[in-house]
Amino acid sequence: MCGIIGYSGSLPAREILLDGLSALEYRGYDSAGVALFGEAGVSVTRTVGKVRVLRDLLENAPKPAAAPTCGIGHTRWATHGGVSETNAHPHRAGHVTLVHNGIIENYRALRAELSGIGREPVSQTDSELAAMLIDSHYTGDPAAAVYTAVGRMEGSWALCILFDDRPGELYAIRRGSPLVAALTPDGAYAASDVAALCSRTRDVLLPPEDTLLILTPGSARLMDSQGAEVEPERMHVDWDTAAAQRGGFPHYMLKEIHDQPAALRDTLAPRLYDGIPNFESDGIDDGLFFGIRRVIITACGTAYHAGLAGALAIEQLARIPARAELASEVRYCDPILDTNTLVIVVSQSGETADTLAALRLAKERGARTMSIVNVKGSTIARESARVLYTHAGPEIAVASTKAFTVQLLCLYLVSIRLGMAAGTLSRRAGAELVSFLTQASMAVEEVIALDGRLEQAARSIAQAENLFFIGRGADWPMAQEGSLKLKEVSYIHSEAYAAGELKHGTISLIEPGTPVIALSTQPATREKLVSNVREVLARGAAVTLIETGDAGCPAGFPPECYIALPDIPARFASIPLACALQLLAYHTAVLRGCDVDQPRNLAKSVTVE
Repeated sequence: MCGIIGYSGSLPAREILLDGLSALEYRGYDSAGVALFGEAGVSVTRTVGKVRVLRDLLENAPKPAAAPTCGIGHTRWATHGGVSETNAHPHRAGHVTLVHNGIIENYRALRAELSGIGREPVSQTDSELAAMLIDSHYTGDPAAAVYTAVGRMEGSWALCILFDDRPGELYAIRRGSPLVAALTPDGAYAASDVAALCSRTRDVLLPPEDTLLILTPGSARLMDSQGAEVEPERMHVDWDTAAAQRGGFPHYMLKEIHDQPAALRDTLAPRLYDGIPNFESDGIDDGLFFGIRRVIITACGTAYHAGLAGALAIEQLARIPARAELASEVRYCDPILDTNTLVIVVSQSGETADTLAALRLAKERGARTMSIVNVKGSTIARESARVLYTHAGPEIAVASTKAFTVQLLCLYLVSIRLGMAAGTLSRRAGAELVSFLTQASMAVEEVIALDGRLEQAARSIAQAENLFFIGRGADWPMAQEGSLKLKEVSYIHSEAYAAGELKHGTISLIEPGTPVIALSTQPATREKLVSNVREVLARGAAVTLIETGDAGCPAGFPPECYIALPDIPARFASIPLACALQLLAYHTAVLRGCDVDQPRNLAKSVTVE
């Protein structure tokens, strides 16, 4: 959730840190700060608000005789303690200055321990306690102090640390939180995300957990707790830096909605061989899919909604029991897992803490596992023996759009492959389904062409404070995703219901003018859905019906409240429908004057449980 950047080299550190923090803004944050190692020691500047405010503070500050060439920076998303300058990072304690991403779960015990030796924190954060703990063990050996301190800590962390008497040196360590590093002719870097480094280099190092990273202007070394050198895993980042720019669009969210046709093509094409799904290029052989008796898809937020749609497709196509489970709950439900259970974990960032914990539980209990992830080198990807990468490229807006549709695509491909392995689908049937999936992916461009019509629909709901989404069958997960997307970016209170459940209580909330978004992409449920629409119309609801197919506007329904999407096979219509719902949410947020790319209180990568 928080963003970290560190640098030691020959260039002015201030600009490198600020540029790195700007590249990490998409993760969501409420305060920012940097610590610069100059001739007079370490100086800390922190502020509530955006990185641009921090930049202004630094530009207006007195200039040192020589520009500092070493420092650390941080964007904070508040967890322990409110949003304030005091709680912002970096934190100082004695000889130590650090930034922290994660949660120190035993902070109360550590605070009491430190209080017992006369050390009291200034802030409300758990992060300051980490600085105090390291400083309390520091006697001139940074490695010994860091390893002793983290041995006392419980939870998750990525720490970047400066020591007052070690100019030009930067120390970092991680457990359960992301951290990458790089070494270039200009210096050494550490960051919580490759996005912060892409403008400097495409070749990064992936430090293992509990291994100390030591950066100097000309080196990036890894050392274990016994002092032995560790060889890092290396990765080349193939993201185009232009993909992380807005490209003339007013917001990243709109740009990423328009990225979807290419993202879907890039994700689909490498997984097709002779017209059927094939995952050999991903290092996944067919043996994974044979003998599966049950599938559990686990994820959080938007990815969970993709899991709901995927589980439905697996049951329908493979006739294997499947369900989606919230990753934040699944491990507390003591799930029954065995070697004939396939657990699919889905995460855009690959760092979602609850999803990572669910993956680890599945592995411990002997289930077969596979991950669907967008970010190479992420923790979930590195801990997964089998990974389907969603080739969406960098997604900067906090509200997920293109990452969601490619997650759907991957789950649909898996459902076809499982059906063929289970014998419920012939090769010919599998190839026909792939052709339907290709049509659904191509239809996204046609939905984008309906942008003006969806903006018009947004005008009809922009002033609402309460709203409902309804759908049946495969449209029910999409109603949940559409509702979440609208809530995330427009702050309209929205709820999603299976349309048949309205009469079991919720219809009591319908009054004249209440907006209802009704979704209909499934011919088998259309008649029932239209009946539910008439029920809310009779009570004065302002309904917008979004539908695929050529059935046309239902009799007596206002044509201006009817949106017809491309006529495509219903099996995978959720993909173009998702795009329509994203555009509806986007335009509603713009009309309401909301911060579309960085909604309040939200973070892109949720690395705390």
